[in-house]
Amino acid sequence: MIRELREQLTSAVADGDGRMLRFELGPVEVEASVAVTREGGGDAKVRLWVVDAGASGKYGHAETQRITLTLTPKVVPSGGGTAQTALIAGDAVDGEI
Repeated sequence: MIRELREQLTSAVADGDGRMLRFELGPVEVEASVAVTREGGGDAKVRLWVVDAGASGKYGHAETQRITLTLTPKVVPSGGGTAQTALIAGDAVDGEI
């Protein structure tokens, strides 16, 4: 989920290059339903994963919880240096309002 969010934001930043009007990207709030399972035994583990929409019935033995993350995206220059606030721009895609 976070990987996909990063890809979408990276695409929006790249689309904004050379445009006169850009928007500063502020904190991004993400809410997800996650499933938590515990496995017993000598090497007991707790596993956490994002539940796909409509798939919650598959995890009858798992405890499902809702979590909210607030992320503050930054752009780090490829050669290193100081991280900067991300600026985005772009055209609407099909189906986007």
